[in-house]
This record gives sequence, structure tokens and C-alpha cells, in this order.
Amino acid sequence: MRRDQPGTPPPDAPIVSGQRPITINDLAQFTPASITATAEPDNVGIAGMPANFIGGAEVQIRTGSLFGVPVTVRFTPVAYVYTYGDDTSATLATAGRTWSSLGQAPFTPTPTSHVYEQRGTYIAEVDVRYTAEVDVGAGWVPVTGELTSDGVDQQIRIFEARTALVARTCIENPGAPGC
Repeated sequence: MRRDQPGTPPPDAPIVSGQRPITINDLAQFTPASITATAEPDNVGIAGMPANFIGGAEVQIRTGSLFGVPVTVRFTPVAYVYTYGDDTSATLATAGRTWSSLGQAPFTPTPTSHVYEQRGTYIAEVDVRYTAEVDVGAGWVPVTGELTSDGVDQQIRIFEARTALVARTCIENPGAPGC
């Protein structure tokens, strides 16, 4: 978990039972759990073709005690920081969706896809940035800043594929080159 903005509260920050105003740093103990990014298809890909990443996070509500007072915190995902393991990353506003749910064919570009140039095994992850609101009994009040839930490492294997034009399939001509 990282705090992405300083904990200086604005003048209208929520206050718990006579205490100082609540800051984003105070809410770190409530940070949503880490998520694991997945890549289609099955955490494998082909060099030079898009691998589709999905790192879904949803609004999460946490309850607990802050300064000895019961509090409810609502976290809303606002950004996804994809780190692909090949020295590239992207900060996106979308968690990603499967090719099927997008109505797309496999290996087509999506808003969250990434193309690996070389075969190999890469460690990818997605960190999620959240805004927060608190309710201490009088309704939801926004808290300035963002918290980041660090992602879980995920191994992505990228293979190399070679294509060749042929006149017939191996079933039609079993003696053809490559059959």
C-alpha cells in the first residue's frame, strides 16, 4: 500500500468525534486487498501480438475504528497502473475486460492489451489507485488524496510463433513440409 498524496487535510475534511480532520494517511489501515492481473489467453502470449490484461477492482466498503470511533470507508478505483515486466508500464482508467465480453477476437488490441517484443517469462502486476470517502454517522464525506493497493506479481509466458503459407493442410497433404 502506498499513499499517493500528502496527508494534509482540506478545511472541510471530515472530523471524527472532536479529533483532528481525517487524512488519506489515516485510512491506510483500511486499504483494499491487492488484486492479481490476468492476461488472456491463460497468462501466455505470442511475441509481437497483443496479450489482453484484466485487473478488475470494484468499489469496496470497509468498516473499523478510527481514533476509537466506528467508521465506514468506501474506496472507489480510479486508476490502474499496469507493469508488464519488460520495463514498460501504463496508467489506465479501465480495469480491462475479456476479449469475449468486448466482442473481439483473441489477439486483437484492447485498451489494456500489451505487445511483448521478445519471448520469455515476465512478471506483471497491476496496482490500483483508490479515492476514499468516510461515513462517521452523518453520510459520505470525501477525503482528499488517493491510496494505492500494490498488485500481486503474476507470471506471463510469451512464446514465439512462426507462420508459413501452404497450399494445403497437413490432413490434406501429410507429406508436406512442416507436417
